[in-house]
Amino acid sequence: MEEQKKLLWTKEFVTISIINLFLFCGFQMLLPTLPLYTKALGGSDAILGWIIGAATVASLIIRPFSGIVIDRIGSKTIFIAGICIILVATLSYGWFPVVAAIIALRFLHGLGWGIATTTSSAIASESIPKHRFGEGMGYFSLSSSLAMALAPGIGLGVLTAYGFDLLSLVSAGFGVAALLLVFFINRGRKTANEGVKVKAAVYERASILPSVIMFFACATYGSITGFLSLYAADKGIGNIGIFFTVYSLFLLLSRPFYGRLTDRFGFSVIIYPGLILLIVALFLLSVAQILLVFLISAAVYGMGFSAVQSSLQTMAIIRAPKGRLGAANATFFTGFDGGIGFGSVVGGMIASSAGYGKMYLYFSFFIVIAAALYYIGFTAKKQ
Repeated sequence: MEEQKKLLWTKEFVTISIINLFLFCGFQMLLPTLPLYTKALGGSDAILGWIIGAATVASLIIRPFSGIVIDRIGSKTIFIAGICIILVATLSYGWFPVVAAIIALRFLHGLGWGIATTTSSAIASESIPKHRFGEGMGYFSLSSSLAMALAPGIGLGVLTAYGFDLLSLVSAGFGVAALLLVFFINRGRKTANEGVKVKAAVYERASILPSVIMFFACATYGSITGFLSLYAADKGIGNIGIFFTVYSLFLLLSRPFYGRLTDRFGFSVIIYPGLILLIVALFLLSVAQILLVFLISAAVYGMGFSAVQSSLQTMAIIRAPKGRLGAANATFFTGFDGGIGFGSVVGGMIASSAGYGKMYLYFSFFIVIAAALYYIGFTAKKQ
């Protein structure tokens, strides 16, 4: 009964959701623009994949240790440190216009990103009452998904109109706003684990399979943010930023609905249709010749990715013991970031030999793998 009385929309939950929105906005607006900036500096398609991949490698390295620190000492200090690292890297891109330097800065950026986002998700997880966890994580992940949808288009618009120097300042501005809001967070995660014995393991075992499935789904997103602008340019389409606007609209409309359905009917009702929608969207993208087809793909992809991400993130966290929320979030975002980086690197290799259209068609195979893993790991066990 006590759990039922807990509110979802507390000051803590709203604040951490806004912080998460700002963090993702600053990061995501660089994903489609850094490849364009680097290509203008002389980088090849294969190198462009590593521009995103370098941040992924760094986040993969730091996330597990961030989760351990959060679970054991639970301090705001690690949150603040992560955001400060992000700010230093973001401001430095324009100061060092050399391909090798940008890759090194992306690695630094990834370290800060891994620390900050693991911490924000852990705080949100602790703030959500269990009886509304699916709905709560749906709303919280909406902040990241909204940024993933809107920020790339904003970034492309700023880059086109004002250049990369101003873009880096705008991105850093989101980081500054997030940093200021951290000081309004009362929960440092330290009191959350009092009386709970915390096992200092790098990953949370119960969260691994949902995170692996998310890895394959996010590989497709990495290929879109990394190469969609170049693909559209090859087709003679200059205003492709609207792709992310349409994506965001359909994501916004579907996300709260998915969270409530998950709480009532379980995960499979949402995940299987979501995976099917992702396959359809990638097929449409692979054959797109005009803007309308790109936009239809964006709508379908937005609904599909929203379903898969919110459900798998909820699954990864709710299955973990209370004292392992930091590790659970670190595990999930390892799969999340790893998939984006993997998709950008492999996408660059495929695009350089087979072209962008076939690359998106081939990437639908990763969704088939994700569906197979979900069936074997969760559906088949219930039969």
